[in-house]
Amino acid sequence: MVNLCLIAYHRCYTPSLGATALIHIAYGEDDFAVKDFVARIKREYGGAESGDSNTVRLEGSKTTPREIIAASHTIPFLAPKRLVIIEGLFSRFEKQSRGGRGKSKAQAMKDWETLPDQLRAMPESTILVLIDGKLDKANPLLQTLSPIASVKECVPMSVKGPELGAWVRSRAKASGCDISPRAQRLLIDLIGNDLWILSNEIEKLCLYTGGKRIEESDINLLVSYVKEANIFTMVDAIVERRLAVASRLAHQLLDDGASPTYLMHMVTRQFRFLIQMKELMTQNVPAGAIGKRIGLSSGFALEKTTEQAHLYSMDRLREAYRKLLDADVSVKTGALNPVLALDLLITELCA
Repeated sequence: MVNLCLIAYHRCYTPSLGATALIHIAYGEDDFAVKDFVARIKREYGGAESGDSNTVRLEGSKTTPREIIAASHTIPFLAPKRLVIIEGLFSRFEKQSRGGRGKSKAQAMKDWETLPDQLRAMPESTILVLIDGKLDKANPLLQTLSPIASVKECVPMSVKGPELGAWVRSRAKASGCDISPRAQRLLIDLIGNDLWILSNEIEKLCLYTGGKRIEESDINLLVSYVKEANIFTMVDAIVERRLAVASRLAHQLLDDGASPTYLMHMVTRQFRFLIQMKELMTQNVPAGAIGKRIGLSSGFALEKTTEQAHLYSMDRLREAYRKLLDADVSVKTGALNPVLALDLLITELCA
């Protein structure tokens, strides 16, 4: 059987492959690869004939062994397979988790000790998929279920240059179309290496072209999206103090009708993330928990913000935030017009 979690330019290590392929575990920081893994499982095992009636999703933070057994032992309705997806179950058993409430982790695990034996007895018509974020290898439930499952650890990779171009071409092919070299370069220039966004846009483009080759003109039709993608690229350029790029993108966005106050808001938002992340880092909060604490669900956005946080001291972040507040006040009081305030702000933050 094809190793479904291995997708182009994502590392999904397979530390163990149990005797059965009916149970799959995929976890790790690369939420793109984890979600893509689930999509591939659904394509391979679900089928159009299965429909939603044979796909069950359980909330890992609340589900019980009894509920999992009931769902996995149910025979599919008028279809060969039944898909049961559980997200976030392992996180309950992480060291920093408070999911035990009134029970020690050892006591909490007692409720789950018989789960492997019960899952071994589930019908071959059931495909059970458990997905999660970054986990400690010593996670007790992960250790308990790994021997009976195909386990994938998905680790994000930094994709750049020719590798990113190859990724775009392979993703387009997987979505049922082709992309011209010029269109490929334009898409990468506009979006960068955020694989979540690239993947979503490639799928839209393939649908739009009806499976034909994607050209530059097709990408230029996505004006609203291109504008949004450039906003994030502009914000990254400011945070990383690349003045020329930041200024060029800001004026391109302004020419396209973007509001200068909205652009300042997006810059402020990113610096707020950076301050929160820096503070949690100093408190030794585990990396896997920081994203949830600050409200960043995308693995790529979290990785990017983590890299950017290392570029700043807390004092410098506070100074940057004061400049953002000063710019906001100057616009609201009429001391500066919004475009000039944005220009001055970019220059100061990139200094």
